[in-house]
Amino acid sequence: MTGDRSATESARVGFDALGTACPAPIPEETRVLLGHGSGGQLSAALMRDVVGPALAPAAPGGPLNDAAVLDLGGQRLAFTTDSFVVSPLVFPGGDIGELAVNGTVNDLAMMGARPIALSLAYVIEEGLPFDELRRVTASVARAAAGAGVPVVTGDTKVVGRGAADRLFVNTAGIGLVEPGAAVGVDRARPGDAVILSGPIGLHGVAVMSVREGLGFEVEIASDTQPLHRLVAALLAACPDVHVLRDPTRGGLASALNEIAVASGAGIVLEDVAIPIPGPVRAACEMLGLDPLHVANEGKCVAIVPAERADAAVAAMRALPEGDGATLIGRVTGEHPGMVTLRTLVGAERIVDMLVGEQLPRIC
Repeated sequence: MTGDRSATESARVGFDALGTACPAPIPEETRVLLGHGSGGQLSAALMRDVVGPALAPAAPGGPLNDAAVLDLGGQRLAFTTDSFVVSPLVFPGGDIGELAVNGTVNDLAMMGARPIALSLAYVIEEGLPFDELRRVTASVARAAAGAGVPVVTGDTKVVGRGAADRLFVNTAGIGLVEPGAAVGVDRARPGDAVILSGPIGLHGVAVMSVREGLGFEVEIASDTQPLHRLVAALLAACPDVHVLRDPTRGGLASALNEIAVASGAGIVLEDVAIPIPGPVRAACEMLGLDPLHVANEGKCVAIVPAERADAAVAAMRALPEGDGATLIGRVTGEHPGMVTLRTLVGAERIVDMLVGEQLPRIC
């Protein structure tokens, strides 16, 4: 059965010399895999080994934050861009248009910026019904108006059938960094408190439930929402916020690992403190998923000095976007670059970044 399989192909798919499948396939090293867009280890490798080295001479150094901060005549401007390829285009709690606006607004907010303008570009597959395009565009308009951030420029391209998955959306955003804000993924310090703005796992499970036709007793809806007002309230209560991160692709686990590596510190989480909705937990157990790896689109992680933790949580809980805010862990000088989780029985396990692709096309 494997007599005509080439040695190269056998190595790529993970077959050993006897022609039997290996339990852990050998990673592809010459081509892009779907997992390179997961936000986990393969995404980090893509940036580290392919994209980063090529752009290093032209781009400023430093850690990869959610947006770049540029100093223009004494005014700090945050700038970000993103692309959205979610499938299906409409899911419980939102759609690709709303997701694109909120995701871009949130990337600016994670740098302590007040968003001021967005761009919008469509890559449209030939054959997409006009009604669907109108629905997405109307959703973009509603989300932008709700966030108070106008769409000021854009573009459209149409490609042939099969050259895209119905509709891809690209956005860019600019914002003004609040005076005194000094937020960065590398600023976590031992002793800091780790705060999560609310329950995790909702977006990824919501998208998957529609895509796979899964029926749950309780509908799980995406948590997509803008977070810039929440961040503004947090900065007002705690100006010295060290880190802000929205745990989108790769989930909470990948976001915290990025922070730990960039800061050279360790992070210890308390299992009982992490808010995971019952339906999300049940769905993940049924499907063999780790809720810590499931994407979110309306939550943020804030790392603040320990003495300001109570004020930060209170400020976040005062707004609907953060009414589930809670302290979930701390930054430590031990095991730098690693994230661990203290379990119910007092044991501690490593929380790694997502490996491969858990839920494709979710944002």
